Amino acid sequence: MTLQRLVLWRHGETDYNLAGRIQGHLDSELTELGLEQAKRTAPLVAGFGPEVAVSSDLRRASTTAAAFAEFTGQEVRLDERLRETHLGQWQGLSGAEVEQGWPGAMGTWRTQPTWAPPDGETRVEVAERAYEVVCELDEVMEGTALLCAHGGLITALTARLLGWPTEIWSSLGGVGNCGWTVLSRSTLGKHGWRLTTYNGGFVE
Repeated sequence: MTLQRLVLWRHGETDYNLAGRIQGHLDSELTELGLEQAKRTAPLVAGFGPEVAVSSDLRRASTTAAAFAEFTGQEVRLDERLRETHLGQWQGLSGAEVEQGWPGAMGTWRTQPTWAPPDGETRVEVAERAYEVVCELDEVMEGTALLCAHGGLITALTARLLGWPTEIWSSLGGVGNCGWTVLSRSTLGKHGWRLTTYNGGFVE
């Protein structure tokens, strides 16, 4: 078995996104706009024809994935390994509050995937736990898999699948709410992925 395509779909807008606060593992809710984003993009994501759908168990992702399930009738499996980066003591804070408490640390975190916030995890660790999910799918299915997850995880997993050195991970931009990223198998075979879409279908 070899997975041929991977669609990474970010959740819709949350109350924390709207307030400019860091979520991490905090279980925030979708806003009304976030729910609308999920409903509008679910048919577009379904157009990729995923045979399997897996979502982070955090509500902002699982509620987004529920829009896909309602549209397609497919079951969505939850997996905590698809949760966003655990940001430790920064969770719930605004960027300004992080800068006040840890001057310069936000910039370090954004540019150094091996660095973790206090009591948090690195983006490399996030990528590795998500990569485990991809490897398990690789062993049992062919075709297309959909993962409904979070912006930081999607960026880190994308860089990990492409085999990029951590020094250039930060060259990937963010992923908008309900935007998607698509990776396909290259001619390199099972271990080779190529990026075909990044932050597609961004919904304002």
